[in-house]
Amino acid sequence: MKTIQKQLPLPGSTTIEALTRPFGEFARLESSGGILLICCTLAAMLWANSPWSHGYFELWHTKLTVGFAQATLSKEIHFWINDGLMAIFFLLVGLEIKREVLIGELASLQKAAFPLAAAVGGMLLPAGCYFLFNQSGPGTAGWGIPMATDIAFALGVLALLGDRVPTQLKVFLAALAIADDIGAVLVIAFFYTDQLSWISLAVAAAFFLLLIVMNRIGARHPLVYIILGLGLWLAFLQSGIHATVAGVLLALTIPAHRRIDGEAFLDRSRKILEEFRHAEKCEDPIEASATRSAALNLLATDCHYAEAPMLRFEHALVPWIKHAIMPIFALANAGVYLGGDALNDLANPISLGIICGLVLGKPIGIGVFAWLAVQTRLAVLPTGVSWRQILGVGMLGGIGFTMSLFISSLAFTGNAEIEISKIGILAASIVAALAGTLVVFKRNLPNDGKDAESALPAGQESVN
Repeated sequence: MKTIQKQLPLPGSTTIEALTRPFGEFARLESSGGILLICCTLAAMLWANSPWSHGYFELWHTKLTVGFAQATLSKEIHFWINDGLMAIFFLLVGLEIKREVLIGELASLQKAAFPLAAAVGGMLLPAGCYFLFNQSGPGTAGWGIPMATDIAFALGVLALLGDRVPTQLKVFLAALAIADDIGAVLVIAFFYTDQLSWISLAVAAAFFLLLIVMNRIGARHPLVYIILGLGLWLAFLQSGIHATVAGVLLALTIPAHRRIDGEAFLDRSRKILEEFRHAEKCEDPIEASATRSAALNLLATDCHYAEAPMLRFEHALVPWIKHAIMPIFALANAGVYLGGDALNDLANPISLGIICGLVLGKPIGIGVFAWLAVQTRLAVLPTGVSWRQILGVGMLGGIGFTMSLFISSLAFTGNAEIEISKIGILAASIVAALAGTLVVFKRNLPNDGKDAESALPAGQESVN
């Protein structure tokens, strides 16, 4: 797609396009989301520890009312971010999971075995590491915090390394993160819930069933799914299960099939473009304009039907999630006051459990379970990828950040525990990012093939 864009640039350039081009080029960078996350995290930390820190904490507790007449919902801004905007983020997560299961790296058992095995290890061992430090006491509920991986940050680091990283390694990390997200959704749904309201769950089930019916009868307009999805979100909000789960369920109901297949689209497009070409030769300007307009409208309609609604939703959401929702979430949640007790908080069992889980549990769990999957012939090592690189990706998987921050807000009710967990998450994510970058950064040398072979566990042959 990028090659086509370079080969077919738009003719001419307006003043506004020239002014906004740098912003557009930045937005197209793979690492732009990670850069914005880092900037917002630093801004939150500086603001929370500045003379204006009181304003930072007060801002997120400001009430914001949404609705009309008697149908209103009045909640703090922090709620609208963590329960509202994050539901949209989980909608994107659900769409990515669905795409990978249908046509991606999770589409077959052979493809899915390697990242799924790695993801299972990358969730179980971090939770076990955390449990070693928090078998009792106020931190017991936080075992799910080190299980999460921040895909935006991890992929952003790989993007910054450029061609030093093989494409297959990026694909593996993306598939690993998707499998990790499946686990995170299940953990949130089954373990981090309040008291259940069966009436609200029944209403949610009714909305979900209606969404499935809309899918089956061929409803493709986004507004249908937006309205019913909002009803699903409100029902989950009252049910006791975290409302973000509604985003994943909504994603599962969005149609994944095209109305026009590739061959039909090409055939129709040729005929439409032929009519457009004839219009250019028409001597009657009114008739020529009408023909061009009809041809362009028909081509636009065909383009719309040649892409699955699932992919349209995903493409529309990605820039908003990447450049707005996740940075806003980081700004609202990463602000931690680093007073005199910050070092003591790092030695708290909650922080130690999180750091141990993300920094040690993640790479060990991912590496060991991936290796076991290959040894038992359930999976094969991706072509062109060494075990050293798998270890590096495992370390990058320890960048929990946004997902870990989100789960910590569900796990703990006390502000003290939440603040301690944030310090542990930030410290662990920094260490994991630096360690993973150092391991993956090593440029392939002429004898790297020998090094990679010697790095393989005994009895394991590389796949080339």
